[in-house]
This record gives sequence, C-alpha cells and structure tokens, in this order.
Amino acid sequence: MSNNITITFPDGNTKLVEKYISGLELANQISKSLAKESVAIKIDGQVCDLSLPLSQDCKVVIIKKDNEEALDIIRHDCAHVMAEAVQILYPGTQVTIGPSIENGFYYDFARKEPFTLSDLPKIEKKMHEIISRGEKFTREVWSRDEAISFFKNKGEDYKVELIEGLSADEEITIYKQGDWLDLCRGPHMLNTKQIGKGFKLMKVAGAYWRGDSNNTMLTRIYGTAWRNEKELENHLQQIEEAEKRDHRKLGKEMNLFHFQEEAPGAVFWHPKGWQLFQSLINYMRNRQDEAGYVETNTPDMMDKSLWETSGHWEKFSEMMFRTEAKDEKIFAIKPMNCPGAVEIFKQGLKSYRDLPLLMSEFGKVHRYEPSGALHGLMRVRAFTQDDAHIFCTEDQITEESKTVCDLILSIYKDFGFDNVRIKFSDRPEKRVGDDAVWDKAEEALMQAMEATGLKYTLNPGEGAFYGPKLEFVLRDAIGRDWQCGTLQVDLNLPGRLGAAYIAEDGQKKVPVMLHRALFGSLERFTGILLEHYAGHLPLWLSPSQVVVATITSETDDYAFEVKKQLKQNGLRAEADIRNEKIGYKIREHSNAKIPVILAVGKKEAEEKTVSVRRLGSQETKVVKLDELVNNLQQESLSPIN
Repeated sequence: MSNNITITFPDGNTKLVEKYISGLELANQISKSLAKESVAIKIDGQVCDLSLPLSQDCKVVIIKKDNEEALDIIRHDCAHVMAEAVQILYPGTQVTIGPSIENGFYYDFARKEPFTLSDLPKIEKKMHEIISRGEKFTREVWSRDEAISFFKNKGEDYKVELIEGLSADEEITIYKQGDWLDLCRGPHMLNTKQIGKGFKLMKVAGAYWRGDSNNTMLTRIYGTAWRNEKELENHLQQIEEAEKRDHRKLGKEMNLFHFQEEAPGAVFWHPKGWQLFQSLINYMRNRQDEAGYVETNTPDMMDKSLWETSGHWEKFSEMMFRTEAKDEKIFAIKPMNCPGAVEIFKQGLKSYRDLPLLMSEFGKVHRYEPSGALHGLMRVRAFTQDDAHIFCTEDQITEESKTVCDLILSIYKDFGFDNVRIKFSDRPEKRVGDDAVWDKAEEALMQAMEATGLKYTLNPGEGAFYGPKLEFVLRDAIGRDWQCGTLQVDLNLPGRLGAAYIAEDGQKKVPVMLHRALFGSLERFTGILLEHYAGHLPLWLSPSQVVVATITSETDDYAFEVKKQLKQNGLRAEADIRNEKIGYKIREHSNAKIPVILAVGKKEAEEKTVSVRRLGSQETKVVKLDELVNNLQQESLSPIN
C-alpha cells in the first residue's frame, strides 16, 4: 500500500506528499510565508483545521487570513474566546450555543443576573488577554458518556441536553484553547493569537433557549469580528452611517409612516408616505405595461382547501394567518399571490398561441413573523408584492427568463443601484414535487442563466418550496446588501391546481409558471430607498418636491401664485405662510428632506423671481419663476417619461 497521496491545488497543479501530512505541514512545504499566513484548509470543498491529517487524494485550498473565507473562522474563534472570558470573570455562568453570523458572532449565556452593556468592556479586555497568550486550539474526540459526565460535573446542563440530542452515531468533538474547552464541530485556527485585534463586543439581548418562548430566557452577547483593525473601523463607521440613515428615523422626520402596537408588522402610511408608495407603483405599472404584462387582482382570503391543494398548507402553514367563519369553513389570508394567479389562468380555454401570458399583480400578502423579528419596513407581517406570473411553454423558459433578468437590472439602474449580484438557489429540504421535476426545473433555470451571460453564485438549498429561483441582491450606497427581486421556475404548482393549455399537437399540457418579483416587497424597497439616499430622494420620487416659504406675510399671495404654477406643471408643491422666521422654516423643511425650498420676499414678488435653496446645500440662487418651473418640470420626470 502506497504511503503517498496526490494533492490537487486550485490552479490544477498536483503535489505528491506523504500520507497523513497535516495542512500546516503542507503549507510549510510550499513556503514558510504561506504557513505563517494560513489559518485553515479546505479539503474537497470542506473547511477544516490546519492540523487535520490528509489521508487520501484530495483537492486542497490553503486559506490565509486575508481570504474572505477566513472571516467565518475568525468569528467562530472569537465566540469561543468570549465564552472563556465570561466564565473566568463570572464563575457559574453556563455557556450554551455560540455561532458565527453575518458580520460577527454571538454566544447565549445562562446566568441568574443578565449581562448588561456595562459588562462588555470588562469582557472585551479579558478577551484581548486570552488572545495575546496565543493559546493553541486543539481538537479532541470524546465518547458520548465521557462528554455527558464531564459537562454534568461542571454544571453545564445545556451542554448535556445538546449532547443527549445528538444521534447515537454522531462524533462528539471538543475544542480546547489552553485550559478552557467547549463542545464544538469546528473548525478553528491554530491559536488565539491569529484572531488579532479586529473585534468588538456590540450589544446584549434576551434570547430563549433554542428559540422557544416556552424555554428559559438567556442573555445573548453579540460581537463583530474582522480580519484586521482597519476592517473593524470601516464596519463601525458603516454602522454609524447606517444609524443616521435608519428609515424609521427618516420616516418620522419626513412624516411618511408609523407603526403601533395595535397592528404589529403593519404600516400606517401618512399622506406623504403614501404618495411615495404610489410613485413606486405607478413607475412599476408603466414598466410592466411596456413589457406586455396584464394587471390582475386576486382575493386576500381564500378557502383552506385551495392552500392544501397548492401545497402551501403543508409547507408554509406556520407562516399563514387564518380565520374560521360561522359556517365552519377555514380560510387563510394569502401569504402569496401565486394560487390566485393560477385560478385566473384557468378561466377559459388557453392555447399555446396565448403563451407566454404575463400576469402582474400588486398583491397585499400577510405572513406571520415573530414579533422579535419585526423591523420597520424591512420586516413586516403585511406587505405588497409587485408579483407577476408568466405562464409559458418549456421552450419559452430561457427567453422569458432572459427578458425578466434584463427588466430587473434596468429597473434597479433607474433607482441608482448599479451593483447587483445574482444568486442561484436550488431545492430546499422542505419542498413539493418529485426530484425528477426539480431536476428539470433547475436545469431549465441554469440554461436560462447561461443564455443571459450574467455572472451568478450558487446558494444551495434556498429555493422556494415549489421551484428553484434567482435572487437579485442590491448593494446600497454604504456597501450593504439587500435581496430584492426574484425569478422562480415552477413545474409543480400549475399541475397541482389543474392548469392546462392546448398544445400544438392538440393535447392538453401543463404550463410552466415563472414567478417573478421586481422590487419584491414594496414596503421593504421603500425602506431600502430611504436608507440608500439617506432621505435625499431624487426629485421625481420625493413625495413633497417643493416648498414655497414666505419671508414676510406681505408675500402670501405671491407664494400661492408660485405654488399654483408649480402644481399646474405637475410638481408636488406646498406653501408655508406661517408667521415664523425664514431661517426656522428652512431648517424645518431641510430636516424633512424637501429637495427644493423657495424663499419669496417683497423683492421676489416684485420681480417674479424666487430664491432657490437645494437640500444639502447652503447656497441660494435667485432665478426667474418661469425658468425655475421649466427646469424643475424637466428634472421631476420619472425615468419612464
């Protein structure tokens, strides 16, 4: 038997090495500098400890600290160091679960007295001490009984519960850093020193054990961690900027909307907010009309039997609101518009000549989100989808998908989003339909993507329960990513609901259904827009475009004349004739993010001019009224004009 194995590197080059060589030894053989910079190794696509011995031929990627993939490991290591620091400082505290998450990590702790923000600096200081020692991470495999006995004796009841919940054949792995240890699958870096100083503890929150409100309330400590201090500083600055741009704060300043306890997760739109909302709908309605869509509307509440047939009741019922009528029928408030669209398609005989049929809907949907997950416009229970369902033949999937992709990217560009990434999401664990149908749907969508020539990344297991999908992710002005539009290929739902068309050969055939959303949730997209522009919306979108503010009461009539002329030319204008100083008026309207403020005094009235001040500028410019109206009229045209 050979004592050698073949290692294949990302560039295709191979290396013959001794069997059971560790990842670190392999890195050393390549170069001392690589070994010094390495934090982990990817073996046949799986990230592992550098200390892991290589036992067979494999594909290998050495992960250095400056690699993107190192971030998850750094954050996981930080979580372990934080847990050790907590148990040193606060003896008797139980550690439960501590994963890495987007931008950071957290750990849930069981302690009689919950942690507060004032505890974080002390914990953070201790973490720096542990990291500076360079404690080695070591992996050990324990027997089930050994692990249970150890954590019982230590008083770690939550760890015992976790171990007892594992399947009998699952390997129990323990990771140590110095004298401290925890139940963990790994991987970890070589030692704590590799974490560096690019981390910070951020906040504390309550969290139920295993997310169940029937269980004990724990204290969750959140932290953020990055590859170096510069990345940390950039992230903290982004957070600071995001707080300034918070759409909830802007919504109040601009008098757009509010929320209240009597309607959790539902928006109270104020007149200006509703104007903005309708501007988005009108824009989209025009774009869809140009693209050949016909607009429909379906009932908000439908009988349970329809949702059972569609598969939603089985796969999505925990997210559905329902009600029981006096006649004992059970109804569900629609969480999706799709079944209603199929029911419209089924009305009247359809031929292959009618396809593709593009049906759009601005449909209000309701989904149960836990109260703790609700977040302004970004996470609600009631929202409006700019849905559309394209009924087509299998031969039309590629062309229709390409057309949808082009439309989505064009729309995002109109709103100032040029950086858009596409994710390909395949079958989830919870799904309807046979694997053969899924194979067919995934292949069709993949072919469509190849035909577009657009770049995409794989997002395994994140498809809808009825079909694979594309997710369109926008990057905003401060570098945050937002998943908005989707395109899904569905070979399941039309057949389940009995939809059919007459094919060219005269036989009945089930149509393909492409589910498509452009903004996604209009509420959420509104929130994204507000934060992207920091409230400084383009003139065509701004709900209040111009305010005419008087300097003296003598010019009230002229202010109304200016307002009238603006409104006659399609501009949304208001007049502010309050008995307040002009400086006060300007500050107030600037805070409300009014794009154009016109000051009019005696001189302006006599000369038929206005003093113009733009949002974000300290400069004023005197302009002839007719000239200004003409300029603003052109500037206020939407991209579809």
